[in-house]
Amino acid sequence: MFGLFKSKKQMLVSPVDGDIVKLEDVPDEVFSAKLVGDGIAIMPHSNTFVAPVAGVITKIFSTNHAFSIRISNGLEVMVHIGLDTVELNGEGFKALVKEGDKVSVGKPIISADLAFIESKGKPTITPIVVNHKKEVIVSSDKVGNIQEGEELMQVTIS
Repeated sequence: MFGLFKSKKQMLVSPVDGDIVKLEDVPDEVFSAKLVGDGIAIMPHSNTFVAPVAGVITKIFSTNHAFSIRISNGLEVMVHIGLDTVELNGEGFKALVKEGDKVSVGKPIISADLAFIESKGKPTITPIVVNHKKEVIVSSDKVGNIQEGEELMQVTIS
């Protein structure tokens, strides 16, 4: 009975090697104003983006520039590779899984050609956001460089 009042915590790992950027510093108001959810961003250094949590792939965008994973507690995590990358119409991206697939932490989800994306004038900064119907608190004291699979942020669902 007392467990009903405890918050639920979920740890997310980094989906890619790179440098951490505060979500508020992402040069796109949709992300910096947290209109799609709270989280953190990474300036990626590698081309393979993996699952930051275990769950089910609920969305692979048709242009393969973003994906969402739902975990068993209903939390949904979106990884959006680059800004305005939808305009590339899928060029430079390759999905490695499909919607409905169950994935474990670290499972490769999307391969992206970062050099190609940058050559087209698109920033590669990658927001990782959490959205949920209930209130979520995202916390991270991480700064600087992070490696794929390292703890990135803690999410508390109240």
